[in-house]
Amino acid sequence: MNMEKEFSAQIPSELAGQRLDQALAVLFADITRSQMQQWIKDGRVTLNGHAPRKRDKVKAGDRVVIRVPPPVDAGWRAQAIPIEIVYEDGELLVINKPPGLVVHPGAGNPEGTLLNALLNHAPKLAALPRAGIVHRLDKDTSGLMVVAKTERARQHLIAQLQDHSVEREYLAIVNGVMVAGGTIDVPIGRHRTQRTRMAVTSQGKAAVSHYRVIKKYRAHTLVQVKLESGRTHQIRVHMAHLNYPVVGDPVYGGRLKIPPGAGERLKDVLRGFKRQALHALKLSLTHPGTGKRVQWATSVPQDMSELMETLAEDAASYQ
Repeated sequence: MNMEKEFSAQIPSELAGQRLDQALAVLFADITRSQMQQWIKDGRVTLNGHAPRKRDKVKAGDRVVIRVPPPVDAGWRAQAIPIEIVYEDGELLVINKPPGLVVHPGAGNPEGTLLNALLNHAPKLAALPRAGIVHRLDKDTSGLMVVAKTERARQHLIAQLQDHSVEREYLAIVNGVMVAGGTIDVPIGRHRTQRTRMAVTSQGKAAVSHYRVIKKYRAHTLVQVKLESGRTHQIRVHMAHLNYPVVGDPVYGGRLKIPPGAGERLKDVLRGFKRQALHALKLSLTHPGTGKRVQWATSVPQDMSELMETLAEDAASYQ
């Protein structure tokens, strides 16, 4: 059975006069300040036996007790689902997620997810919330994801995601020929009437995407997109907002667009591409254990590679 853990400490003289949350961030370096603030808000922290506020000032000799909640046991089970491990050490692992794999169990997908595969690969991940998963890719988006293997790494990665220091670059094939790259800085939130969709809305959260043109085809463009934020469906919504929707996107892509005069091979490839042409190509972050900046890159999956080759052949035949 998962039980709460209790930690206690005395405030040393060098931290006297600081805010409680600031002092605790120093005393418990494995726990992020944002997580500590949440525990203070939830009543999981006491200062000299009383419930404090995060902004309360501490004195030398004050006694702090923290009740750390146990990870939620959702009854997930390990499943022998193959996953490609790009990198792994004691703190984290990086995987290259294939298209079609759901990241986390939910309505309609109780099993057969990346989480189930991770529990099979590393059973100790069961002790962490969401088995160490700190961010997601859509089911039909492929590419790099980082997973924490310790609570310290999980908190560290969450903090990096919140302050936008995790760098993520994607490749996307979009409908239409873009003239040049640029930046999209428009907020994203839930669609007003279709709650399963996201949309550009003034009531949404800030979302910034930087994009540059890699290759132009006759009626499509290969773009590289770098995210500052990580909103749900961000690239897909932003590209559609510019009227350059991602090829194959079943939600935001609109009708299938086939260039006039396209050969049968291109028609077949475009008609057979049943997912958004979006791949998480590069991932860069600060390693939770070493403090050094690390980066990974992965190759484009077979289906996107075939689409790129076919578009290039079509463009070459009309030059």
